[in-house]
Amino acid sequence: MKAHDGMYIGGEWRPAAGTGRIEVVNPADEQVIGSVPAGSAEDVDAAVRAARAAFPGWAATAPAERAALIGALRDVLAARKGEFAETITAELGSPLGFAEAVHVGAPIAVASSYAELAGSYAFEERIGNSTVFMEPVGVVGAITPWNYPLHQVVAKVAPALAAGCTVVLKPAEDTPLTAQLFAEAVHEAGVPAGVFNLVTGTGPVAGQALAEHDGVDLVSFTGSTAVGKKIGAIAGAAVKRVALELGGKSANVILPGADLAKAVAAGVGHVMNNTGQSCNALTRMLVHRDQHEEAVALAAAAVAGYPSGDPRDRATRLGPVVNATQRDRVRSYIHKGLSEGARLVAGGLDAPHERGYFIAPTVFADVTPEMTIAQEEIFGPVLAILPYEDHDDALRIANGTVYGLGGAVWAADEETAVAFARRMDTGQVDINGGRFNVLAPFGGYKQSGVGRELGAHGLGEYLQTKSLQF
Repeated sequence: MKAHDGMYIGGEWRPAAGTGRIEVVNPADEQVIGSVPAGSAEDVDAAVRAARAAFPGWAATAPAERAALIGALRDVLAARKGEFAETITAELGSPLGFAEAVHVGAPIAVASSYAELAGSYAFEERIGNSTVFMEPVGVVGAITPWNYPLHQVVAKVAPALAAGCTVVLKPAEDTPLTAQLFAEAVHEAGVPAGVFNLVTGTGPVAGQALAEHDGVDLVSFTGSTAVGKKIGAIAGAAVKRVALELGGKSANVILPGADLAKAVAAGVGHVMNNTGQSCNALTRMLVHRDQHEEAVALAAAAVAGYPSGDPRDRATRLGPVVNATQRDRVRSYIHKGLSEGARLVAGGLDAPHERGYFIAPTVFADVTPEMTIAQEEIFGPVLAILPYEDHDDALRIANGTVYGLGGAVWAADEETAVAFARRMDTGQVDINGGRFNVLAPFGGYKQSGVGRELGAHGLGEYLQTKSLQF
């Protein structure tokens, strides 16, 4: 059991202002595996003050020096890859192989990309008789979710540091041990005191205090749309910058002529990865009505290849969801799917194991666009298959939610797929199985958020523009 007693503030571990604790539970066996302090507004204030004090010096640091420190941080993450993966498996329930490859592998790649960008980005340019400077926004309040507890931290901290900003991180209370490890990595990498600070705590206390603090210039939040709206309102009242990466209900559109077997198998895998706890999970599979039954049979066969079990076992492909509340939430959506007339093809309400927050991988067929499971984000291993009549009907269904984060299109040729994707109201679309790219901008349309993460576009979120005329 890991018990952390302090907050990482001003380059050192400090005792928390209060005595409250947050217990960390292993979702695979429901055992307490650690605890962290429940930070207060006083802790947040101390962290923001440390970040404000460090900002002038860090902002004045040469981009090449910032790049070198981000590179050093990347190297520490890589050296401690096994420790991070084991921690993420323990507190999130991710299968160990997925934790190693994605939960840790992707953040290392992201850190590497910003080590390069920090040294090559054009922080100034000449436009006519003006010189335009890109300057750091200031102190960043980063509030991260539990579903990718290292990736989401690095996706905010690395570009913020590359831009010359300082950071106060408030991680999700379900997965704070990974954030504690990250703070240790920052210290080991030699990042100057106060440039990065960590306060663990709950959203309603520490998270709200961070969003409201006058010393925070930008709030970068990843999480639910409901909480994102509240943070947007808080920031709006203070005319404070926000970057919001929120929910999704992404459509996987399989057009006639596409390789149906390949598209269905890839779509099922995308939903089952991370036990469906991905904001861009392709949870709606749109198939032409003439191919609906064939797709249903393929999906049922594919989902059988995702047995759930002990996430430490490398044969396990599907772990538990993160906590009991999430398990009950997912089960409630499965119940709604059944009650609203969707046809259950695989999985369902029965618990696959006696202990742990497990959900059977679930597939629904004959789903109509107005059903709850086709409209709301479930955040679990649940796939809805929706038939459509023609291209226009498929586009109407794909665009027919309040979200617009991710998506996919499969077609017989790239030209057809791209033409369809260009009409989708979503921030990122995979074409015929296109791979995730850590240099491409990630973010949403509509209620999926404001701003972008990753690559040069992600760096731009942490910069503001100044123009000098000569």
